Amino acid sequence: MNLSEYSMNDLLLAAIKSEVSAIKVYATLAEGVKNAFLKDKLNFLAGEEKKHQQKLESIYGENFPGKEVVLPKESPVPLPEIMFPDEGVPLSRILESAMGAEKAANEFYKSLSELFEDPNTKATLTYLAAMEMGHYKLLEIEKEYAERFEDFDEYVPMMHAGP
Repeated sequence: MNLSEYSMNDLLLAAIKSEVSAIKVYATLAEGVKNAFLKDKLNFLAGEEKKHQQKLESIYGENFPGKEVVLPKESPVPLPEIMFPDEGVPLSRILESAMGAEKAANEFYKSLSELFEDPNTKATLTYLAAMEMGHYKLLEIEKEYAERFEDFDEYVPMMHAGP
């Protein structure tokens, strides 16, 4: 990912904004699912993204001392966001969208790490990149489960209708 056309300020704000958006999506999804295991995983992901946000805000503060973090309305860097249109969209499609966003975040953090000379910041961003890939893998497994159950509902009508 070529980030050379963006300022460091814009890059860090885009990263923070991306994490804030992910927190909201995962927390909202967690509120709406009935599966307790998936709910726990989504809450876990929201918590992870919150930690990423805090770390990125710390990096921002180190690079721009005294400057307040003010997130732009629109991200200056085109990063994919998680599609969360309405309740009619199958969970598997939302999870697939989240997977795309996590993969893009992985690539973004790897590229961003290359712009820093400080070894601690470089290592932190590389670690965040790896964590985003871990999120991708977790979502991939959940997407496969969601697809199985969505398909099951198609072949066994009224499966969840009750007695």
